[in-house]
Amino acid sequence: MDERLPGRGLWVSADRAVLEQAVAKRLFGRAAKRSVTVDPELIGRVEALLTRRCVETLALARRAGGAVAGQTKVRQALEAGRPGVLVEAADGAEDGRARLRALAAARTVVSCLVSAEIAEAFGREHAVHAFVDSAGSRAGLADRLIRDAARLEGVRREKAATSEGPGLENRAGTCIQGATR
Repeated sequence: MDERLPGRGLWVSADRAVLEQAVAKRLFGRAAKRSVTVDPELIGRVEALLTRRCVETLALARRAGGAVAGQTKVRQALEAGRPGVLVEAADGAEDGRARLRALAAARTVVSCLVSAEIAEAFGREHAVHAFVDSAGSRAGLADRLIRDAARLEGVRREKAATSEGPGLENRAGTCIQGATR
C-alpha cells in the first residue's frame, strides 16, 4: 500500500473487476511462478486498507491545520479561493453536495468516502463535507488523498453496482472530478 516496499512484488490495478479476475483465474500464482494462496477476503482487505489510508490522510491534514469539515467552514474555504481538494460524502444529500461542487470550480472533488469515514477523520459523529488545503507544504497531503481516493474508487466501483450500502450506489461519473488542486 505504500507503493515502495522491499523485495519483489506483484502489481495489480486498483480495480475491483481486475482483482476479482486475478483471484478467480489464479493469476497471482502465475505471475509469481509458484503456488500462491490468496486470501478469499483479499478484495475486502484492500478496500479496507485504502479506506483507512484516506481517512488517516484526512486526519493528518486536520492535525496539521490544513483541513476543515462542515458545510460552513468548507464553503468559507471555497469562497476565499483557497487551493485544495473538496471532499464530499457519497451518501450526502445531492443538493448540498451540488452547491459546494459549484463553488469548487476547477478544484478536485473526492466523493468516494461515506459520511462516517469523513467524520472519523475529524473526530465527529457526522460530517458530509471537508476541505483539504493544498497550499505550500500541505500539497503533499492533498496529492496523497487524491491518489489514494482514485484507487479506492476503483476498488469500490464494481461493488457500487450491486451494493445496497449507503454511499455506494452506482452514480454517473467518478469519485474524482477535476484535475487541479
